Amino acid sequence: MSETVPRPTLEAVAARAGVSRATVSRVVNGFDGVREPLAERVRRAVDELGYVPNQAARSLVTRRHDAVAVIVAEPETRVFADPFFARQLRGISKELTAHDNQLVLLLTEDRDDHARVGRYLAGGHVDGALVFSLHIDDPLPGLIQRAGLPAVFGGRPHWNGGGDAVRYVDTDNRGGARDAVRYVDTDNRGGARDAVRHLLGLGRRRVAHITGALDQTSAVDRLDGFRDVMADPDPRLVVEGDFTAASGERAMRELLRHRPDLDAVFAGNDLMAAGALRALREHGRRVPEDIAVVGFDDMLPIAEQTEPPLTTVRQDIEEMGRLMARLLLRELDRTTAPDEATGAGPSGVVLPTTLVRRASA
Repeated sequence: MSETVPRPTLEAVAARAGVSRATVSRVVNGFDGVREPLAERVRRAVDELGYVPNQAARSLVTRRHDAVAVIVAEPETRVFADPFFARQLRGISKELTAHDNQLVLLLTEDRDDHARVGRYLAGGHVDGALVFSLHIDDPLPGLIQRAGLPAVFGGRPHWNGGGDAVRYVDTDNRGGARDAVRYVDTDNRGGARDAVRHLLGLGRRRVAHITGALDQTSAVDRLDGFRDVMADPDPRLVVEGDFTAASGERAMRELLRHRPDLDAVFAGNDLMAAGALRALREHGRRVPEDIAVVGFDDMLPIAEQTEPPLTTVRQDIEEMGRLMARLLLRELDRTTAPDEATGAGPSGVVLPTTLVRRASA
């Protein structure tokens, strides 16, 4: 029976590098104040011995866990069925991994889940939280605040203090006043306006809108963009969905019942647009000859494989996730540089959208 080989210790690294234990501790914990030649000797000794810092001990020194909670305010069945969430999680994961931070995924479906997540956050297991797909009555912001954790939200917050943002141009721009609500969003309202203007430019006049769940700010903003262009639309031309393909199909059937003369549809996301296309085929409506269809997201597995391929508004979902993680890590590292003009950085960033034209409109 083989004996267990003891793990290399901090003292062993110090002996190999010919420096003090305190010097090794400063280097492996990422602190400044060690001259580069000494730091290089420590790093070389760490590699040679295969030393791995004890995370519990390291946390006592740095007060960091190098772990971030990623909270998706949706049930598990929705998260793993909708490619939107996979893209956003991919962006978050890439940024956290690049900074040697662990992603802890937490999903919420009912009030019991909220209580569980609240206890976990308050237990000091993570350094901060990234939250997206919030609904208007969601208690998560309050739970995070009570836990004393810094957070960044995906999407424009609906509560007070969450309405101000700057358009994001430079991905290296630093920002974030400490008492502000930090978030990353897409120009949902502007993208919706572009979609509807495109349909009107094709000569369509009876344009319908299938909204997302109206307890989420992204759906509200896209509805507002629709109304900006379609002044005083017939209420029968607006039907609420919930961002799923099934809801798009149901909404399209309802639209055809109440306004069979409609000639265009702007769906609040690509999944609902795909559902609408199914309903139109069932009713013998040709796309785009009879009814033009535009979606929102430009998720290629959906947009390029619908029949016909979907005209849609592109948002950079993966980039949104990456920026959320970047903003949070900057806050955790306390390296935010104040904006020269105002003395404080922006609390939120808004990414631009682009209309991608394909065969459906």
